[in-house]
Amino acid sequence: MSWISKCMKFFCIFILSFTLAVAVNPGERASAFTDQVIQKGSTGLDVVELQARLQYIGYYRGPIDGVFGWNTYWALRKFQKKFGLKVDGLAGLETRQKLVSVTKYDEQWVREQIRKGREFTYYGGTPKRIQTEHPNPSNNQGAGRPQANQGGQGGQAGNNRAPGQVQNGQLVREAENVPEGFSQSDIELMTHMVFAEAKGEPYIGKVAVAAVILNRVNSPKFPNTVSGVIYEPQAFTSVAQGTLWAGQPGKESKKAVLDALNGTDPSGGALYYFNPAKATSDWIWSRPQIKKIGKHIFTN
Repeated sequence: MSWISKCMKFFCIFILSFTLAVAVNPGERASAFTDQVIQKGSTGLDVVELQARLQYIGYYRGPIDGVFGWNTYWALRKFQKKFGLKVDGLAGLETRQKLVSVTKYDEQWVREQIRKGREFTYYGGTPKRIQTEHPNPSNNQGAGRPQANQGGQGGQAGNNRAPGQVQNGQLVREAENVPEGFSQSDIELMTHMVFAEAKGEPYIGKVAVAAVILNRVNSPKFPNTVSGVIYEPQAFTSVAQGTLWAGQPGKESKKAVLDALNGTDPSGGALYYFNPAKATSDWIWSRPQIKKIGKHIFTN
């Protein structure tokens, strides 16, 4: 047999093997990412898959909506850091391959939930029936953050509960006066922010920090969502230093957030605050100062 004939035989075997592999496992091929680099601002089914896979192992906390925003961006960066990838917030080939290798993705199930308009989670350790039994448990306290010693699995069913208690197998939510337009995810994120930024401050100081976040949401100078404001690069020390999710906030931090959401603003409409004992930026010192509460000076 000539050298050319041997090469042709090898090539034919390779093509046949590849065809059989695709035929044997068509579901997995159908759920694979396309070749595009997925980045902030992207939309569509690739983003849906990205969010679902990140949520599967507990890195993404937001809704699976196919919109690559700040929540998806920071979740992706955390994933990249954990798995030793280039931390750039871009879902390139290497990042997509790693996601596929460490997660599972039931595209048909996910798309069916979206088609039905359901809010749902996609955690690896949670049966799908439980994930859609109660609305959007991923937005509630304790769900979605990477936990130690989980062996690559996402949050367990017991971690995916909304605030409240389970009675006779049904979830009973706590009554909370939450203004329209703000989700449980917003409240939880703000609660952790207040805890991280104002730990040790008087209660009025905690409310003031929450009010600053809302003042930014309402200002054309800043993103118009809670997550957009909080995760804006270099906007807050706790985010920049990676301490936003360190520790467990108490009831006081959450109450401060709810008071701010319902119109209480001890900051006097401030857009910024800083600790004068720690601030080294000439710019923040140049801002018009409104008042001092606890250790923080609130400015515009």
